[in-house]
Amino acid sequence: MDFTYDDEQQALREAVRGLLKDAYGDHEARRQAVATDDGFDRALWGRLAEMGVLGLPFSEDDGGVGAGPVEIGIVCQELGRVLAPEPYLASVVHAGGLVAAVGSREQKADLLGRLSAGEVQLAAADTSPGGRWASRADGVRASVDGDTWTLDGVADPVVGGATADVLVVTAALPGDGAGTGVFVVDAAAVTRTGYAAADLTRAASVTFEASAATPLGEPGRDLTDSIATISDLTRIMGANQALGVMQSQVRATTDYLKSRKQFGVTLNTFQALTFRAADMYVELELAHSMVDWATMTIAGGDREVVADAADRVGLATARAGRHIGQEAIQLHGGIGMTAEYAVGVGTAHLEVLDQWLGNAHHHLTRLSSRVTDHELVEAV
Repeated sequence: MDFTYDDEQQALREAVRGLLKDAYGDHEARRQAVATDDGFDRALWGRLAEMGVLGLPFSEDDGGVGAGPVEIGIVCQELGRVLAPEPYLASVVHAGGLVAAVGSREQKADLLGRLSAGEVQLAAADTSPGGRWASRADGVRASVDGDTWTLDGVADPVVGGATADVLVVTAALPGDGAGTGVFVVDAAAVTRTGYAAADLTRAASVTFEASAATPLGEPGRDLTDSIATISDLTRIMGANQALGVMQSQVRATTDYLKSRKQFGVTLNTFQALTFRAADMYVELELAHSMVDWATMTIAGGDREVVADAADRVGLATARAGRHIGQEAIQLHGGIGMTAEYAVGVGTAHLEVLDQWLGNAHHHLTRLSSRVTDHELVEAV
């Protein structure tokens, strides 16, 4: 199987990498961007729209580009490489993916067209306080009176929710066992409390109080399965972003070992440190193979295969990210813990991705629950 990029994919990588290097090649630029009210560079967001990057996942009929999962993964890797705080994964992949999956033709053309053009920012409000990584909605409930739908409850954390123009909300449908629906809510109809995550990117707690909502797609339809699939697709693209972070951490660590001197020689002279760097590289390459495989499973369109791939790659990148992040900090010494240096912030970003999309224990639990082809064995 050929894992190399074709000419168009390589051109996309170089274009996105060049744009992001200009914006965040210096880590100080990233620190300045996250310190603003928006928490990211609005001008860069606009340039990503001009390049067609914001419309990559969506069909041309909806104002997008119609690219495949490999191309989207390339963008996520490059964003991770420079720790770009732009909410691409949250707004385009996750929230935009929900609209693309369940919205009507008119809704997709409107919302995805404006998102692709950089005219609107979306955020997915699909997490209940204290409840993570579930496709059902517990924190927000929908009510209907005639043709009028309203939402009540709290969603937290909503990644990118503090600056989003439109919220894509999952909510429990009225009636016992009715399932979960997806709604569009204007940001002006809710109360938002924004805050910074450990990596200084932004999230929000969103409160709905009889907030006017518009159902995505057919009103009252249970969309739990579609929500689960989009969450799995987001996990795979989150693994691509984590891969970019890990690549930059391994590179920064090996460069540091080659340049930093102790006792008159560079650190890479010490065999024990070189072995630790080699272990980091092995973990990175294993994770890279898993990410490439998981990304390619998306094209098959099988929900169960994608769900399995999301958990496998989620487990692999969570474990690799923890190992690489810790080693990168330790091999850098005290500077690795500072906010002025990308290594520590990168490790924080990997942890934020874990807490948002699912940690190693969560993925391992889901994988083990699918092991049904063996008899139960009693411990002796």
